[in-house]
Amino acid sequence: MSLNSTPSADRVHIGIFGRRNAGKSSLINALTGQSLAIVSDVAGTTTDPVSKAMELLPLGPVVMIDTAGLDDIGELGALRVKKTYQVLNKTDIALLVISSADGMTDEDKRMLERIKDKKLAYLIVYTKTDLAPAPELDADSIAVSAQTGENIHELKERIAALAKEEKAEFPIISDKVSSGDLAVLVIPIDNAAPKGRLILPQQQTIRELLDCGCTSVVTRETELADTLGKLAVKPKVVITDSQAFGKVSKIVPEDITLTSFSILFARHKGSLIEQVRGAAQIDKLKSGDTVLISEGCTHHRQCGDIGTVKLPMFIKKRTGLDDLNFRFTSGTEFPDDLTQYSLVIHCGGCMLNEREMKYRIKCAQDAGVRITNYGVAIAHCNGILKRSLSIFPEAAELL
Repeated sequence: MSLNSTPSADRVHIGIFGRRNAGKSSLINALTGQSLAIVSDVAGTTTDPVSKAMELLPLGPVVMIDTAGLDDIGELGALRVKKTYQVLNKTDIALLVISSADGMTDEDKRMLERIKDKKLAYLIVYTKTDLAPAPELDADSIAVSAQTGENIHELKERIAALAKEEKAEFPIISDKVSSGDLAVLVIPIDNAAPKGRLILPQQQTIRELLDCGCTSVVTRETELADTLGKLAVKPKVVITDSQAFGKVSKIVPEDITLTSFSILFARHKGSLIEQVRGAAQIDKLKSGDTVLISEGCTHHRQCGDIGTVKLPMFIKKRTGLDDLNFRFTSGTEFPDDLTQYSLVIHCGGCMLNEREMKYRIKCAQDAGVRITNYGVAIAHCNGILKRSLSIFPEAAELL
């Protein structure tokens, strides 16, 4: 991931839903002007959700998600339909694609109800108007032809208008700093660090600081004390990787604001308050309880991995319980049923968009299970959570 590319998590996610052969793939190709989706007269060509990051003018960077048909059949078909419905959890704008010749079917009506239940921005797109006229349209629908290009430009404009309403509520750091401020970023370089590059939260934080006219000083925790001693001015904030929280907190003077990338992203995704509440559940864990540790991305686990090794170690040390059970998931493998867990600890969610992160938090709430994230949990285990939240007083007030 380069510094000048827009991460998928920060792109508007446009989900394309509809029955088999409704024209979903043709519509994607018409919208993008590229042959990105396989088009065939054979029903069921798209078998699993396929995501593609691209530029969609006049909107800009988006992720288009092509899905399997809502009327897919058989045992495998039922699984594909389930995956199609799961795509709603990461969708910002839903396009319900209906063939003008067929009209709205029961499958379409069920999907539309689910879209409305989730309060998603949506459009009903009647396709193949070159073959059959569309039914009477309302304010939430449009008729197009991928074959002739009819109303494709108008559809792009309407998608762009809906996207303006979907802008993320919270930045990463820009509202907490001013032009000319100095920020120190602490980035450990260990076995888990990717070779030759920074991870996405570090990249995005640096870029946002640059956009604000701030100066970023990047150092490892092993050089932090020496780095602070060389600075002519006091930093506005020190931002550390969560796994180094304990060591860094002992080095950074109390009069300097300290937080972590993971805490910044908890707020950025709109869930910091809930995750601060969740951290208190660590002290309420009992012998034999099961804790779910979940990551939004997939990566090769290494010795000393923060999720599978360090977090369980921190929690056992904090609670004094050696018989806690830990379960681990990554990527899209977020459980439907969370009732078996006493606590969920999630990563910062940098690879998930805001809607999917909030969906996972809502799943925990519906199951009556507290949820927190790596940075909040580690700060709590090190006894420095209130200090690490000083940059967000509305969250610190909960402690």
